[in-house]
Amino acid sequence: MSKVTVVGAGNVGATCVNVLAFNEVANEIVMLDVKEGISEGKALDIMQTATLLGFDSTVVGCTSDYAQTANSDVVVITSGIPRKPGMTREELIGVNAGIVKSVSENILKYSPNAIIVIVSNPMDTMTYLTLKTTGLPKNKVIGMGGTLDSSRFKCYLSKALNVNPNELEGMVIGGHGDTTMIPLTRFASYKGRSVADLLSKEDLAKVVSDTMVGGATLTGLLGTSAWYAPGAAAAYLVESIIHNQKKVIPCCVSLEGEYGQNDICIGVPVVIGKNGIEEILDYKLNEEEAALFAKSAAAVRSTNDVLKEINVL
Repeated sequence: MSKVTVVGAGNVGATCVNVLAFNEVANEIVMLDVKEGISEGKALDIMQTATLLGFDSTVVGCTSDYAQTANSDVVVITSGIPRKPGMTREELIGVNAGIVKSVSENILKYSPNAIIVIVSNPMDTMTYLTLKTTGLPKNKVIGMGGTLDSSRFKCYLSKALNVNPNELEGMVIGGHGDTTMIPLTRFASYKGRSVADLLSKEDLAKVVSDTMVGGATLTGLLGTSAWYAPGAAAAYLVESIIHNQKKVIPCCVSLEGEYGQNDICIGVPVVIGKNGIEEILDYKLNEEEAALFAKSAAAVRSTNDVLKEINVL
């Protein structure tokens, strides 16, 4: 029997639960939210699709009742608020840090062996906060960002090449932000051929640019943050853990010397299995890529410093 909890019944959390249920990733899926009735209603709505879609997973919703999350194998945290007009970066980080810290503490009371997947923004910093405040081993705290960014990279590559995105290899590392992510074009390929041989420099540069503003593009179109791809990305990551698939997925993880970095959580390629992070892979970045990664790490550290300034750590 496997059990997954998703904290936060907003668009991203509910989409994650829906994908987990449809793909029968876990036997039981719990959706928890602080707003009364939201998780219960969405869980019931999803369960009413079971006979239509043919899945056997059980979905349960609850309001702030962490006892119902007991013995979860994996917990996905999507909780937090978006930045509001007039709100400073420090204020946003302070509010979301308090939420994520409280959620992780309550979760571990009932599921001390759980692997925690962080979706809440700023994702790299919230992953770092969770690792530092819970005392969990680094293999059990994973940020989802690179999973989503890489999916967007392959989407834009497929559009440029007019090919099936499922036949593409592509990876994004670095921070989960418009200016900090690094689409690794040198490693991207279609059926064994480098995309650099299939696209002009201009077209490939556009793919990179489109990928980096992928989230902002959707916000501009929708008037709010995206949810289908982020929710599915979290579910994809959870599936590799629950089913011990050992997929290579770019995730935000704690580095201790890897890629020349220490005391930071940032996106790199890792093997994801039943123990969470099974292995951090060294992709041997060239000089240009290494410089971009160092710049990205510096930006992530700048955000992490806010945690110390507001005395959360």
